[in-house]
Amino acid sequence: MTANRAPLIDAFLAAAGWSGSSRRLLAADASFRRYDRVTRGDARAVLMDAPPPKESVTAFLRVATRLIDLGLSAPRPLHVDESAGLLLLEDFGDRTFTRALAEGVEDSTLYPLAIDTLIALHRAWQSATHDATGLPPYDDVRLLEEAALFAVWFLPAVRGVETPDVLKVSYLEAWRAVLPGAHGVPDTLVLRDYHVDNLMLLQDRAGIAACGVLDFQDAVIGPCSYDVVSLLEDARRDIAPAIVEAMLTRYLDAFPDLNRAAFQDSYAVLGAQRAAKIIGIFTRLQRRDSKAQYLRHIPRLWRLLEAGLEGPVLAPVKAWFDREVPAEQRITPPVEVRP
Repeated sequence: MTANRAPLIDAFLAAAGWSGSSRRLLAADASFRRYDRVTRGDARAVLMDAPPPKESVTAFLRVATRLIDLGLSAPRPLHVDESAGLLLLEDFGDRTFTRALAEGVEDSTLYPLAIDTLIALHRAWQSATHDATGLPPYDDVRLLEEAALFAVWFLPAVRGVETPDVLKVSYLEAWRAVLPGAHGVPDTLVLRDYHVDNLMLLQDRAGIAACGVLDFQDAVIGPCSYDVVSLLEDARRDIAPAIVEAMLTRYLDAFPDLNRAAFQDSYAVLGAQRAAKIIGIFTRLQRRDSKAQYLRHIPRLWRLLEAGLEGPVLAPVKAWFDREVPAEQRITPPVEVRP
């Protein structure tokens, strides 16, 4: 929290009836958002501070309302000031799926809950009438912009020179050739950062309500395969192949009319696109924002990307990588130290 926002936040909390409450940092993510836990006696809430103009709470509010309406556990807004970029939210506690896994809860317990929550979301979305106003499509323009982050940030970091325009063009042409394979499945509400760091285990709730969902302000309307990929090809955590296979089967069995071959192609294309994008994002976080901690995940992302590129639907992209990014460049970029 920047010092000049402190009076604004104090006034916001007073208006919400939380004068005199204490605050401590709960989380700060890869964006400019910050989350504080607010405590007043035995009562707790979460303060989202999303400073305009770089951040906004509007999309979070819009998606949270829809998730709650669909029967999922998203944090309920308790007090709102959209123009100031401030929200007071229901506090889901500290037990993320990541923490529960570290405590010894089995993958075979948590991943089915996460998949069942996606199944419930996708079923509800299909069967209900929705106003998609304000939710952008996850179209090829957006997918290509994301994929481009690899060429814009990662390649210069390992090569020491800016990526030539001709190479950027050929890279995006390869992706453009395979993106039709991403769209052979039904569209749904895509949360985009659906993984164990953003899921909460709510012990006072049953069924899919026990899965608290966070960090969905960048939601879009796009292929139903994307959040499945986000969960099972986690940039930050290795997942046993048997769990991945079982969860894919669990998801597909819930939608018997879904074309499995089309889903597998969509899953493969979006998994590879996502891995390439995140390699670029994690490089950018170090180079632009001095957040080097994300670089430790890049070897895993390379493993995911290389495995995904073996699928025939990705042949043009694999050919580009084989030609332009040899093995010695498929590395963690060096840390750039600013003066």
